[in-house]
Amino acid sequence: MTIDFKAEVDKRRDDLMADLFSLLEINSERDDSKADAEHPFGPGPVKALEKFLEIAERDGYETKNVDNYAGHFTFGQGEEELGIFAHMDVVPAGSGWNTDPYKPEIIDGKLFARGSSDDKGPTVACYYGLKIIKELGLPVSKRVRFVVGTDEESGWGDMDYYFANVGLPEPDFGFSPDAEFPIINGEKGNITEYLHFGNTNGGAFTLHSFQGGLRENMVPESATAIFSAEASLEELQARVTTFAAEYGVTAELKEEDGRFHLTVVGKSAHGAHPEAGVNGAAYLARFLHQFDFAGAAKDYIAVTSGYIFEDHAGEKLGVAITDERMGALSMNAGVFRFDETLPDNTIALNFRYPQGTDAATIQAALQELSGVLSVSLSEHEHTPHYLPMEDPLVKTLLDVYERQTGLRGHEQVIGGGTFGRLLKRGVAYGAMFPGYIDTMHQANEFIDVEDLYRAAAIYAEAIYELIK
Repeated sequence: MTIDFKAEVDKRRDDLMADLFSLLEINSERDDSKADAEHPFGPGPVKALEKFLEIAERDGYETKNVDNYAGHFTFGQGEEELGIFAHMDVVPAGSGWNTDPYKPEIIDGKLFARGSSDDKGPTVACYYGLKIIKELGLPVSKRVRFVVGTDEESGWGDMDYYFANVGLPEPDFGFSPDAEFPIINGEKGNITEYLHFGNTNGGAFTLHSFQGGLRENMVPESATAIFSAEASLEELQARVTTFAAEYGVTAELKEEDGRFHLTVVGKSAHGAHPEAGVNGAAYLARFLHQFDFAGAAKDYIAVTSGYIFEDHAGEKLGVAITDERMGALSMNAGVFRFDETLPDNTIALNFRYPQGTDAATIQAALQELSGVLSVSLSEHEHTPHYLPMEDPLVKTLLDVYERQTGLRGHEQVIGGGTFGRLLKRGVAYGAMFPGYIDTMHQANEFIDVEDLYRAAAIYAEAIYELIK
């Protein structure tokens, strides 16, 4: 049986886009300030989950909502089960958008909205791939479980809860439509380690607060320090102007009630690719390091300026390592919190590490840093994951990609973490194509509309090949 999956996608273009718009219009950022028993990560992720399950119910699927942490629907029959894992939560929109991040717009063939490429756009493309198989009545011999989570961008608490409470065994194999083509069959380990500092001050300069970053897996676009100084506004402004010109960043200084407020603006990027961004907090510390701070404030600034500034491989921290297959360790300093009124102040360092090291080894090196009181680890750690090219899942997905695109498939290992690693036989598959501009976790996130439809056709054929 020969099926023109591209033609089938073309018949459903308008419906696909309408469903996607309905999801993109929902602000599904995690909001712990509004979290409760019914909204474990805040109301936004729940609203998006409910909308997705509503779409599935409309199309005749039987759905299950697991206490607003995650949900799924199933299709087909058979002893083996294919799992598809996607997510409805998004990282904070942040600033710097040319459009409203929650009012999707198509401009010059690109769909702009938070979540358009990570991960609502690919999720809907994959959903329509399966929808085509269902609507055509194609014969299948395996089950499909399409799972949607609500906390992928933070701690994966959604999947911990889902697997503990869904009452079903894990799928036998699967993929996540949350990365790039031709395939992601390897993912580095992922751990966040927190450097802890005190709150003491002294010297001619006093640091009252230092704040930067929205999420551990995002390069901080900007950071702000509030400090007192034995210096004039004019003198400091001259130094700020020189610094901003030298390093190519934007900086704003103002004085309020005898205190200086300095904000440095860089560029956000995905935490798996810190070199693609400009860490506003690290540049802010670099500027402040020239002044006479003392105590814990001095240590906080010195560690950021001396060990974190413009070092994305952990070389200055003494944790750099490179593996032949998985590549080099990367480090993103994602969240900075210093407040002179609080006894515990932190810097969150997110590491994407290859085989050959681990969280404890990294922690031991960080504990040797001067001025750091202690180092703690995040609750969730993902160890390195790899599925060989010889696995039938990998071979099938690459074969479909090659047939649909005419391009050669090859393996890839990334620093990003996807739900593909939830299963022992799991990978990430699409939806970005080679040469695509990656705007995940950045302002003006977009997905190419034609690429979205291309991906939907690939997903349709891939799912069918895996379950026919």
